[in-house]
Amino acid sequence: MTPLRRRMIQDLRIRNYSPETIDTYVRRVAAFALYFGKSPELLGPPHIRQYQVHLLEEVRASWPVFNQTVCALRFLYKKTLGKHWMIEHIPFPKQAKKLPVVLSPKEVGRVLGAVRLLKHRTVLETIYATGLRISEALHLRVQDIDSQRMVLRVVAGKGRKDRYVPLSPTLLGKLRQYWKAYRPSQWLFPGRSAKTPLTTSSVQRAISLAGKKARIKKRVGPHTLRHCFATHFLEAGVDLRTIQLLLGHGSLKTTAVYLHIAAKSLEDATGSRDLLKTVEARMAS
Repeated sequence: MTPLRRRMIQDLRIRNYSPETIDTYVRRVAAFALYFGKSPELLGPPHIRQYQVHLLEEVRASWPVFNQTVCALRFLYKKTLGKHWMIEHIPFPKQAKKLPVVLSPKEVGRVLGAVRLLKHRTVLETIYATGLRISEALHLRVQDIDSQRMVLRVVAGKGRKDRYVPLSPTLLGKLRQYWKAYRPSQWLFPGRSAKTPLTTSSVQRAISLAGKKARIKKRVGPHTLRHCFATHFLEAGVDLRTIQLLLGHGSLKTTAVYLHIAAKSLEDATGSRDLLKTVEARMAS
């Protein structure tokens, strides 16, 4: 490990970044250095611009990868190398505003019913019933289930924040059936080893296969169920602020995207304001 990498990791740890974020940032900076075959200390604005063009035009990197690279380089140059003036040369990209894919409750039922393994199905049922991120669900421990208060404790979610989410009687019943079958002792959803949680990729494969088996034409993944949770809650009349707290969003603006896809919101906006009907009625009078 180079001294620069060690120093960057230390800087990230001091600021309490999650292990996943630290790993991602280090990998993005390493890829940047490898592209030029030089230490980032010897590289400047022209190199950063050239690398960004490389990611966009040659690699055709996704927005998350491109954004992670920007965040990693901004941290490296500002915090670790102390070159604050470099920040203006590493601007954040403008993200395309795409609405999330959402399934109907009936489609969710078809997908969950098509998941083969009980462990995978229970993970996905937990995500849909609580709105957890996949990483949050897989890092649940047995002791995080509080059946007396009917809540699940989410420890160190995104942003290293803890929160509680409601535990419905139906989900509690499914978790009890699952526990009787697997008897987990530490992680609620252990992987091949009881000491490590189930991997994200295995759950992603499970829901992808289930979606195809259920003949769902939309592309589905674990995060789709989180979107479904928020949208279906909104359609059921739960207020946006409550949904924000349940999802663990730092800003209400992030949660507000579901107003654009909730059928109830769209109906309220148009059903009671049928403009053509109003015009036709006035023309007839």
